[in-house]
Amino acid sequence: MATRPDLRPKNPQFSSGPCAKRPGWTLAALEGALLGRSHRASGPKARLAEVIERSKAVLKLPADWKLGIVPASDTGAVEMLLWSALGPRGVDVLVWESFSKEWATDVAKQLKLTDLRLLEAPYGALPDLGAVDWERDVVFVWNGTTSGVRVPYKEWIPTDRKGLAICDATSAAFAMDLPWDRLDVVTWSWQKVLGGEAAHGMLALSPRAVERLETHKPAWPLPKIFRLTKGGKLIEGIFKGETINTPSMLCVEDAIDGLRWAEGVGGLEGLIARSERNLAAIAGWVAQSDWCDFLADDPATRSCTSICLKIKAPWFAALDAEAQAAAAKKLASLLEKEGVALDAGAYRDAPPGLRIWGGATVETADIEALLPWLDWAFAQVAEGR
Repeated sequence: MATRPDLRPKNPQFSSGPCAKRPGWTLAALEGALLGRSHRASGPKARLAEVIERSKAVLKLPADWKLGIVPASDTGAVEMLLWSALGPRGVDVLVWESFSKEWATDVAKQLKLTDLRLLEAPYGALPDLGAVDWERDVVFVWNGTTSGVRVPYKEWIPTDRKGLAICDATSAAFAMDLPWDRLDVVTWSWQKVLGGEAAHGMLALSPRAVERLETHKPAWPLPKIFRLTKGGKLIEGIFKGETINTPSMLCVEDAIDGLRWAEGVGGLEGLIARSERNLAAIAGWVAQSDWCDFLADDPATRSCTSICLKIKAPWFAALDAEAQAAAAKKLASLLEKEGVALDAGAYRDAPPGLRIWGGATVETADIEALLPWLDWAFAQVAEGR
């Protein structure tokens, strides 16, 4: 029987979204929120613009890019762009986890585009990046939130591409070095790497993406919350803090707090380093484990944020799919019951296992304290089978 660990994580929040708040966060961080005010008044609008400007600075967004706050989290940001920009060219969609599959469904079944190619790979792997046709628009995630697989290098995206590179970076932004010169559209949400609150998305546009939006008229109707242009011109206010619909000023204040913290830990380089340390801690433990492994087989593709783990024990592999799911659920439930890891089960569509968030707001000491508990909980499941 595995020894029951003595040390517990100080913060057991390892959810992959919404994610852990930044270290030291309390409700006092929100005391300056401009509540009960119109988001169109000068003060609140300045707060919204501050989120945009601080985000651009931390991420080192090129000066000629646009960044706006949009409705409905990362999903809203991705879908408003798909509905607004797709159509002039064929589309390649790279599918290797749940959310990229949703974008493929949008393009195929909702927008009903027929010049469509799906480049697919199972959980834990990437599609053949060399098969992408950059004469076409390309839709992809930089980091698979539900698979723990990230793009390992940037050179697969040419700088002289003809189509748009449309990148869902919701669990990559602020934890991975995004190659802005090889991207055209990048989206993310507040509740991932900086631990903000939900419901607000961020949409970043290159000059090429702006040109597409201003010259292309979609063949389908656009609801108000998807409209980025008026009279053939980009609605510039969206990218200056004039949101399409009403934002939560409480969430805005929290986003500013997270960005200030990011600046204080060394900006983008500091955030990346914190996430990579978390991955390294888990990698060292996995290398010694006789029952657990990364879902991503290739070390170069392993995410430093949504760290997905699979169970390799022979007795587990011999179970049918239903029994595997039940055993993995019991493992996650034990961790939650002990108060050492909350929301650490694999995503519902992913193979049974664990998913440990390693984004920048998670302290490496908490990851290190968790690891012996994983061994302990697995031993309880194995003994009770």
